[in-house]
Amino acid sequence: MEPPRPLLYTYRRCPYAMRARMALLVAGITFDAHEIVLRDKPAAMLAASPKGTVPVLVLPSGQVLEQSWDIVQWALTHESAGAEAQAWWSRAQTPENLELLHRNDGDFKHHLDRYKYPERFTQDTTDTATTDRRTFHREQAVAVLLQELERRLAKHDFLGGAQPCAADIGIFPFVRQFAAVDPAWFSALPLAHVQAWLTHWLQSPLFEACMQKLPSHAAVRFPGSG
Repeated sequence: MEPPRPLLYTYRRCPYAMRARMALLVAGITFDAHEIVLRDKPAAMLAASPKGTVPVLVLPSGQVLEQSWDIVQWALTHESAGAEAQAWWSRAQTPENLELLHRNDGDFKHHLDRYKYPERFTQDTTDTATTDRRTFHREQAVAVLLQELERRLAKHDFLGGAQPCAADIGIFPFVRQFAAVDPAWFSALPLAHVQAWLTHWLQSPLFEACMQKLPSHAAVRFPGSG
């Protein structure tokens, strides 16, 4: 009989869930995945994590990890992860990378949501009431993260230096989401290194593997895991 596997509650298009799936794949961990339906979340997931957002990783021991970065850390530092996978984690632990992740998950995500989904934030106001809210938030998103990301990537291909690290896969899904709102506008930005970095990840076998379509309402072994 096979040993029980970790179970990941996930949603294919969620950037937080993407970073978790990519980390589990980098680590070579075999896991099951349950693709949720947002309007009909599984009762078992809500029992394990009442916050009701993905990703949630339920370990065979019963331990529940309900923050995406905790899942990334667990995967890349797991005893079964090889030295290469563990190096993905260690290369992400520089002050510069941790600051970028803080910006990404904080101010950048704040402005990204209001740029992509302005109808959800109609109660928001800005100091410049005559400025279109979407334009304001997309400009702020560039300022709070992408300009610094460009400066970093002008020196090295990845945030891990010559090799990628957890910070790359932690930030990439959110930049992908930002770029997809208006691809022509994003392509015209003076961010050549960010654009090349984004293209690399979009075309990578790792991203292709993490975006496998799964049936909903059931847990299945994630294709290619382990």
